[in-house]
Amino acid sequence: NIAKNIMPKISPTERAALNAGTVGFDRNIFGGDSKLSDLNNYSVQLTKEEKDFLDNEVHALCETLNDDQITQDRDLPEDFWIRAREGGFFGMIIPKKYGGKEFSAHAHSQVLLKVNTRSSGAAITIAVPNSLGPAEILLRYGTEEQKDYFLPLLASGKLLPCFGLTSPHSGSDAASMSEADGVVVERNGVLGIEASFKKRYITLAPIAGVVGLAFNLKDPNKLLKGIGNEGISIALLERDHPGLVIGKRHDPLMASFMNGTVEGENVFIPMDKIVGGQERCGFGWNMLMDCLAEGRSVSLPSSAIAGAKAAVSAAGAYARIRKQFKVPIAEMGGVQEALGRIATEAYILTSSQYLINSMLAKHEQPAVLSAVMKLETTHRCRKVVNDAMDILGGAGIMRGPKNLISNGYMNIPIAITVEGANILTRSLIVFGQGLNRAHPNLIDIINSIEKGE
Repeated sequence: NIAKNIMPKISPTERAALNAGTVGFDRNIFGGDSKLSDLNNYSVQLTKEEKDFLDNEVHALCETLNDDQITQDRDLPEDFWIRAREGGFFGMIIPKKYGGKEFSAHAHSQVLLKVNTRSSGAAITIAVPNSLGPAEILLRYGTEEQKDYFLPLLASGKLLPCFGLTSPHSGSDAASMSEADGVVVERNGVLGIEASFKKRYITLAPIAGVVGLAFNLKDPNKLLKGIGNEGISIALLERDHPGLVIGKRHDPLMASFMNGTVEGENVFIPMDKIVGGQERCGFGWNMLMDCLAEGRSVSLPSSAIAGAKAAVSAAGAYARIRKQFKVPIAEMGGVQEALGRIATEAYILTSSQYLINSMLAKHEQPAVLSAVMKLETTHRCRKVVNDAMDILGGAGIMRGPKNLISNGYMNIPIAITVEGANILTRSLIVFGQGLNRAHPNLIDIINSIEKGE
């Protein structure tokens, strides 16, 4: 009882986060028994279909992308949208029976990596529909009617999705759901939800045809009658849904991808708009936690690895042809140190991507290791880009079509911040969740204390 009184109570949302995903070889790390043989069973490779797509459709799409022009226009060219839709880029994770590609996580990551080397804005635009959002949540939890309606539209790119999670006072503490509330009501004999919400920093919102909306549901009049529960719920609202307001576009550090606000006041949401139907009311946070591992393992790590590889090419080539004091700067010890760090980090990042993709290929859901991936790849990419900027000097500072580093330098804080700011990810997920889940005994001890055993 003393231990129970001292230990903070674990809320349902915290419990869902703690129990999300699977634990792999990270258990041995926390148990002090890690060994290289733990990795022997992991390998991954592209199928012929996936490799052909990478060599042909992806290459053709990249040829349409001029990152300097895109940055000036703050928009992607029309040819990109045509090729992305016709090529099925927005439906890589959607099964073929719904018109999607049904690609592996490894193929998904390699497509994003290659596109990222040409334009991060284009890669982010492709990543969002294939990451944590309506498609993946629908595949796992949607009703058959919802799947049959939405998934073909998402796979074809006729509907672009966004996901409304963060709000002005609910960023890293996304589960607090401040400024996103719903109450179960009945209107004209139809059971539904009256919701008010203010969401911001929502990627693709300005061009989205469907919004995944997370909000905190209350049922003060007990209208659910035992079907579903109070708590965080997820609805899918099409752009023309009455009361839904897509606001002005944000300006994230001159990046070219679309980002903006989603708002609504007393918006009526019928129960059939809840992902999974009424019985899934209150289950939204569990959905998000269960779906988080794969998207967090793929999207931002791909952008970070692309940045590191671009730095290898740009800084390495520049250092060889740029001469100061009558010698190529690549022959100077200080520059060689920076080049060595860049190459080392690029190798480490690439290796980690193959490992996490191998885990996903085995249908593992590495909740903690996906957070480690997001944290470490973006953090290491920042160090790589800083080294590359030091090597390029003035050529790195002056923006223009020949500067391959400046946009990455400006955009890296975005990768550091989104999908859980790195400081939070390190403290709360890597150490907090990681220690509790991966430790051989700790989670059992916590459960026993909570039960008063």
